[in-house]
Amino acid sequence: SGRFIAEGKLVVERLLASRYDVESLLLSERRLALLEEFAVPDATPVYVIAEEQARELTGFNFHAGVMACGLRGSELDVDDLCASLPPPTDGSAPRGSLFVACPRMTDPDNLGSLIRLCRGFGVGALLLGHGCCDPFSRRTLRVSMGNAFELPVIESPQLQTDLLGLRDRYGFQLSATVLDGAALPLESVRRQPREILLLGNEADGLSEDWISLCDRQLTIPMSAGVDSLNVSVAAGIFLHWLQRSG
Repeated sequence: SGRFIAEGKLVVERLLASRYDVESLLLSERRLALLEEFAVPDATPVYVIAEEQARELTGFNFHAGVMACGLRGSELDVDDLCASLPPPTDGSAPRGSLFVACPRMTDPDNLGSLIRLCRGFGVGALLLGHGCCDPFSRRTLRVSMGNAFELPVIESPQLQTDLLGLRDRYGFQLSATVLDGAALPLESVRRQPREILLLGNEADGLSEDWISLCDRQLTIPMSAGVDSLNVSVAAGIFLHWLQRSG
């Protein structure tokens, strides 16, 4: 339908301040005062209903008391995104020249956390394969605290082709995150001027097809007996180090 639901004061507030159009706003009576804080366009319909009516309408406990219906708008294009990238100078890595790609992230909580991390560490764009969950689902938006409205997110039906194009046409290096003692330990690497960090599925990591696509493999050294980290925790460690070393 091209629509999504934003729930909660902070998420709705960030939606209203973003480039996305808002189709309508729904508040419970006890949250009516929020209208004085929100920058609601004059043409946007605002509906105010009783708490019980809100539960019946939404099908869940409407404890946040405010939600908005947003419109996705036109999809982002990889070429348009890269056209605005600053050129690398003297081997340095300008802010925004680090991308993250996820072929198959299926958990909305992890995706929401990842979106928030990407915003926090200055990632230029997040590329999602067709096996990923919806970055604009109500749950993902809530966990991301509305940061999806400011982070360029590209839902790619042909992620492998897009990644190869970014490498061949725009000079990005592809880095796979793996659990492999033979991979480069994270503390030994330096961020590349243009780099895409590939993150695997929550349960299975990156498949061999995706790993073989990459220019290098990175790993987080851990104590013996610990087989893995949560994907969003691992992403935070990778992104923090790469931004520090750029």
